[in-house]
Amino acid sequence: MTVPAVYVDLPFWLAIVFMLGGLWLLAWSANLFVDGAEAVARSFGVSPFIIGMVVIGFGTSAPELAVSAISGGMGHSNLSLGNAYGSNIFNIAAILGTAAMIHPLSVKPLAAFVASPLLAGIALLSCLLVCAGGGFSRLDGIIQLATFAVLLPLYCWLDKKSKSANVSANCVPAATRQHYWVALFGGLALLVASSHLLVWGAVSAARSLGVSELLIGLTIVAAGTSLPELASAIASARKGQNDFVLGNIIGSNFFNTLAVVGLSGTICPFKDVSPHVLSRDLPVMVLLSLSIGFFGINYRKPSGAGRIARLEGAAWLLVFVGYAALLIMQEVK
Repeated sequence: MTVPAVYVDLPFWLAIVFMLGGLWLLAWSANLFVDGAEAVARSFGVSPFIIGMVVIGFGTSAPELAVSAISGGMGHSNLSLGNAYGSNIFNIAAILGTAAMIHPLSVKPLAAFVASPLLAGIALLSCLLVCAGGGFSRLDGIIQLATFAVLLPLYCWLDKKSKSANVSANCVPAATRQHYWVALFGGLALLVASSHLLVWGAVSAARSLGVSELLIGLTIVAAGTSLPELASAIASARKGQNDFVLGNIIGSNFFNTLAVVGLSGTICPFKDVSPHVLSRDLPVMVLLSLSIGFFGINYRKPSGAGRIARLEGAAWLLVFVGYAALLIMQEVK
């Protein structure tokens, strides 16, 4: 079994230092990052949902992009796909589930009726591309990147058109705005760096267990590279910033499915894709994506905001526990 060279073996004591130090830094930088994002959204009159989706969602997906691109370039297709798809499953089932348990989430109609079906649709697109060629060709990667380039501005335009996106800008001095940007991008850089410290230590320990690359990608690497999303979602949920939480996860999943996998497949086409990706991982992605809309629709007043309560959050967490158990049974031999 081979893991990308970026995750070289560490001495056990150093792995522990990396993990503990990364955990502390992750929690501290998450608060800095979310505070900066909120300030930027208010000062420029940008929808918090779009800030959450584009800046936070894509920014916190930087670890997935780096790991999947390196894995794909080195020919480790299952680790690359496991990282991207496992992160998506972790984002919804574990992160949104945890956030909803901390504070019930308000869901805009646009997220329930548009974003949720779109996430399911792009997961189905991935299924079709894999089924058609038995893997991801370079053309498949380009198709996914092109789909991402079309859907992102379209969704941002729809959000801007929605009434809930009419946010007025506050008059903030330019010097103060600079502090906001420093907090935003400084917090993001620390989030990514601290997540890599944790992942590095975790992968070093897992390599000695002899488990499959797909399992490491779907669990340790996927969860580890999703730590920025988890930390920022918990910080946002504690402050009641629902748009940041949902925007973060929706943006991250869009980015992972289309841009991360698309770029990795364009760099190095995926030939030997595990059958479990089609029979297990992508179907779970589709169902979890649809569940955002199912849980978030306001059935009494569809045009109004819905609510994902703690019960739905607990259901997501149970799904994640069941999925993790299935992974272990199927991948550990």
